Amino acid sequence: MNNLTKMKIMKPANEVFEAVVDPEKIGNFWFTSSSARWEQGKTITLRYDEYDAQGDIQVLEIEDNRKIVYRWGYEDGGEGNVVTITLNESENGGTIVEVNEEGFDDNDEELLNQMIGNKEGWVYMLTCLKGYLEFGVSGLRAALVKPLYG
Repeated sequence: MNNLTKMKIMKPANEVFEAVVDPEKIGNFWFTSSSARWEQGKTITLRYDEYDAQGDIQVLEIEDNRKIVYRWGYEDGGEGNVVTITLNESENGGTIVEVNEEGFDDNDEELLNQMIGNKEGWVYMLTCLKGYLEFGVSGLRAALVKPLYG
């Protein structure tokens, strides 16, 4: 099962790409910190200070200014989920950012709740990215209250 989320950001694809892969920029809209620049084959440690949370991702594929693919949630011995972020510059300006997350268990009793929570998370991240890149707003990141479930 996969979950697809899209948003248009009125900036060129190279600026959107750099906001994600550059550890100096990612803290302005998504994670508190990233241990290194995202490059294919690297394991990156991401941290959310506000939630006292930290985890690793494996960067599976990078296509400059076009695609970022990584795996997360594999630390407990499972396969984890694979996230593909695709950047498509639109003809009338801006970039369509598509986030596709795969790896959800179709048989999990909590699948619907997981899919809804996942969609909310990606919409929030993309909204923070849009605010950061288009308007210079960097105070939205981690403003949500951590959910009481899982």
